[in-house]
Amino acid sequence: MVDLDDAIIARLDSHGETFEILLDPAAMDLIKHGKEVDLSKYLAVEDVFKDAKKGLRPSEEKIIEVFGTTEPLEIARTIIEKGEVQITTEQRREMLEAKRRRVITYISANAINPQTKLPHPAQRIEIALDEAKFRPDLFKPMDREIDEAMKLLRPLLPIRFEKSKVAVKLSGNDYARCYEDIVHFGTVEREEWGNDGSWMAIMEVPAGLTLELSEKLKQKTKGSASVKMLD
Repeated sequence: MVDLDDAIIARLDSHGETFEILLDPAAMDLIKHGKEVDLSKYLAVEDVFKDAKKGLRPSEEKIIEVFGTTEPLEIARTIIEKGEVQITTEQRREMLEAKRRRVITYISANAINPQTKLPHPAQRIEIALDEAKFRPDLFKPMDREIDEAMKLLRPLLPIRFEKSKVAVKLSGNDYARCYEDIVHFGTVEREEWGNDGSWMAIMEVPAGLTLELSEKLKQKTKGSASVKMLD
């Protein structure tokens, strides 16, 4: 659960009554865009208020009249989906900055300079987006934010999204040790086990992450991992 000091208020006005919940702001973006969320992890208090700041609660009869249930998690989801959100200036600033950082990190990891075939450093992308006056929207889906950022970047930087194919070879023991990194960095398109117990695979990886993948696997295997670019 989120701390009360960090929670935002989601409010729904209906049937002449106000219904409020206190929740983690991270839940808003997830639910608004159809993600499955365990609200018990995001509510500051599993309760419904008519004035959350004063701790005042609506009558049970009124809650049933509006929501058809007294289950706090079901009510909370309805309030989030149909209501509005109250966010302090500081909370909004922090949420927008976090979203801006996610956009920068995603582009740095998945895009390259087509002239050099190398990723742009995150700092270069950040400077270019500042120059282009990129401003994220708190509730706009991430894919649309990234599309907008790329439109602004293209006149300023040679940039495009690209995937790379890499061949990876690990010993059987190293495969178990590196499995989480493998699934985190890319998609295994083809794999097989060698007669010597080694694991070999062709992976598709965001172009900006190929070097990081190679370094991570070699670090975990003390240099024995083989990672080769195929294109």
